[in-house]
Amino acid sequence: MSKNLVIVESPAKVKTIKKFLGSNYEVMASNGHVRDLPKSSLGVDVDHDYDPKYITIRGKGDLVASLKKEVKKADKIYLATDPDREGEAISWHLIYALKLENKKVYRITFNEITKAAVKESLKNARDIDMNLVDAQQARRILDRMVGYRISPLLWAKVKRGLSAGRVQSVALRIICEREDEINAFIPREYWTLGVNLSAEGIKKTFAAHYTGSSDKAGEISSKKELDSVIEDIKKNTFKISEVKKGERIRKQPLPFTTSTLQQEASKVLNFSTQKTMRLAQQLYEGIDIKGNGTVGVITYLRTDSTRVADEAAANAREYIKEKYGDAYVGDQAATGKTGKKIQDAHEAIRPTDINRTPEALKESLSRDQYRLYTLIWKRFAASMMQPARYETMSINIESGSHRFRSSASKPLFDGFMCVYTSDDDKEAAEDSLPAGISTDSVLSLADIDEKQHFTQPPAHYTEATLVRAMEELGIGRPSTYAPTITTILARRYVIKEGRNLFVTELGEVVNRMMVEAFPSIVDKDFTANLEMLLDNVEEGTVDWKTIIRNFYPDLDEAVVEAEKELQKVEIRDEVTDEICDVCGRNMVLKYGPHGKFLACPGFPECRNTKPYLEKTGIKCPKCGKDIVIRKTKKGRRFYGCEDGQNCEFMSWQRPSAVKCSKCGGMTVEKGSRLQCIDPECGNVMDKPKS
Repeated sequence: MSKNLVIVESPAKVKTIKKFLGSNYEVMASNGHVRDLPKSSLGVDVDHDYDPKYITIRGKGDLVASLKKEVKKADKIYLATDPDREGEAISWHLIYALKLENKKVYRITFNEITKAAVKESLKNARDIDMNLVDAQQARRILDRMVGYRISPLLWAKVKRGLSAGRVQSVALRIICEREDEINAFIPREYWTLGVNLSAEGIKKTFAAHYTGSSDKAGEISSKKELDSVIEDIKKNTFKISEVKKGERIRKQPLPFTTSTLQQEASKVLNFSTQKTMRLAQQLYEGIDIKGNGTVGVITYLRTDSTRVADEAAANAREYIKEKYGDAYVGDQAATGKTGKKIQDAHEAIRPTDINRTPEALKESLSRDQYRLYTLIWKRFAASMMQPARYETMSINIESGSHRFRSSASKPLFDGFMCVYTSDDDKEAAEDSLPAGISTDSVLSLADIDEKQHFTQPPAHYTEATLVRAMEELGIGRPSTYAPTITTILARRYVIKEGRNLFVTELGEVVNRMMVEAFPSIVDKDFTANLEMLLDNVEEGTVDWKTIIRNFYPDLDEAVVEAEKELQKVEIRDEVTDEICDVCGRNMVLKYGPHGKFLACPGFPECRNTKPYLEKTGIKCPKCGKDIVIRKTKKGRRFYGCEDGQNCEFMSWQRPSAVKCSKCGGMTVEKGSRLQCIDPECGNVMDKPKS
């Protein structure tokens, strides 16, 4: 009997696939890549048409030797690495690392690790797709060029250990720009006005909200304007000008892509992108299910397609019909946008078997695996169901020249919402409008509800909203979102407090330097265009070397120019007035992983250190002592009194020496303007030109 060797990426798949294939198949794992560019150098021959110099990864020698040993015994070799660019490249590297050029080598892919899918893949074995390989090579070399040419510059100009990246630097810029927007934001006052009305002959009152007047639509901008409106409506009667009844639908959601899974898992389960991908990988590679052995319970987790296989869709509709009835079965799957490039070789993320419900698997899954699987299962089931339907009613009301509206909805048919609801789907399913109301109803004012509001600044990015922004801008791909965020957090360019991401002082310095010296590298449109070119390489319409040839000379020129022009961020030890408590020397300013600190220059004899509190030159408005720059435990900067134990003053914005022109109080910087720190004053001023 012939002997066949199947090589997969992850050791976690070996046992599962071996069970599916039987005794005449040997299954081994490559543990990811076996060849890569060397760590010690650029690894790309820029003088000879950018040929990459691949080497066997250090530490993989024994693994490659054991794979070669099995290769000699095999009649056929099946390369079963993941079904994406990276997986295709790993298979291509294995051919060279294991010297398979003269062997019977076949490439197989499966979107789910089930017996049927693995068996079917053997029937559809193919050659290596060099377009996919070249797209991966181009990405790898572009990333290497950016990292290896710019990172040493950051080491020289700022501090050792920093890094730049083609995608991570753009992600950092996005966060920095949002931080600038927030710091420059000046709140604007507005008021909302609601009224409770009663109709003659009807006991129940109902609420309506102000929508404007015949002269001016929109919100009320001041208390004076509000009082004028209230005075008018108290003098006038209320009458109904129009009653509208209708029906609307809420469409079923799309099944998950990598991006939407990361976003929803963050919102609903409070998972980081990294945790979501780790758990999804476990569900994809296989779970030991009692009575069934190890089997993959979800499809491949790196995808930007919402397509669902016909067989899976048919099975889902059959399940819904049996479980919920014919009325709940969707006519067709929800469809997503098709305007941008979608890697449609993959399906959406879905359960491999709709009949494998979360409850059925609960005992076989960890708590977090169960929670994520439940989210995926419910979302997929919902995508195959009917939309939800609502009966709607809205009433337009007039009081003199002023306009009000009251509206309500109540569910007629829950549809997909009997399985899955997100925050966006949660309706105020209220039947608040009294029955029998019409344009003939006589209304009277029962109560007035007035509220003051202030416009809010843009929200800080969370991991979920950053992923959404990167996807919308076309930056990165499903496989890069989580690693990119992990990298900027690990480098401490960004810190996470609660769910929010905040840029650190180090992140600001690196971003400022990148924007100044390498504007194209951190340009969102340029990066998105590169991603499109990589997609074109995958389609076979662009040669991958062409991208590199056009990219590297400009990068090299920018690096050479930056080495001359960029000023070094000074990190020499700065002597301070602070006296060492231990030996009496003047302490010096040092830079550590978490920012600046004070250290005794007598090291190693004296190891005394203290937190560094940088003075702003502004006096505290509460106690008169110096305001200093402080940091939260996670590194976010704020401004507080140096006597922090006894004085509670703090501000997220930098205090200014310019006094408020209205009340004489302290002002803080808001981008190009100044704002009084006293909320009762709130005066906004232009910064002095000097």
